[in-house]
Amino acid sequence: PIILLTAKGEEMDKVRGLELGADDYITKPFSLSELLARIKAILRRTDSDDETGRIQTCTIGNLTVNFQSYEATIDGKSVKMSTKEFDVLWLLMKRKHEVVHRDEILLKVWNLNSYITPRTVDNFVHKLRQKIEDDPANPQNIVTIHGSGYKLIR
Repeated sequence: PIILLTAKGEEMDKVRGLELGADDYITKPFSLSELLARIKAILRRTDSDDETGRIQTCTIGNLTVNFQSYEATIDGKSVKMSTKEFDVLWLLMKRKHEVVHRDEILLKVWNLNSYITPRTVDNFVHKLRQKIEDDPANPQNIVTIHGSGYKLIR
């Protein structure tokens, strides 16, 4: 989604910005709460994360995950995972073979109102690797793309 933040408030400027592909057009001055509300509204409209589009089950390495029931198993044995771990894993699965940036993970999993840092994402990925990878020090499923984020490759 694209939001134009600008001082140009004439009707023609707004129309041109929207016609050129912007999803919203906000003129100065605006408050942070208005900006956050508009971002959330756009994400609700553009995000296909509803239950109909949600991946229900998947296998990553020797881990089988059911995202609908929030259950995970390795070789038939239950694996404890937090809701946020499921959410991070689901986002990586949804974007399999693509780089998912830390900021996107923060936005989609923890939302905009949280005071969470990118380091939190790193810690959750570390925990997931402990559960998923045969050798967490040399991950084969969730790989780090240095300076950007993570990619699920298996």
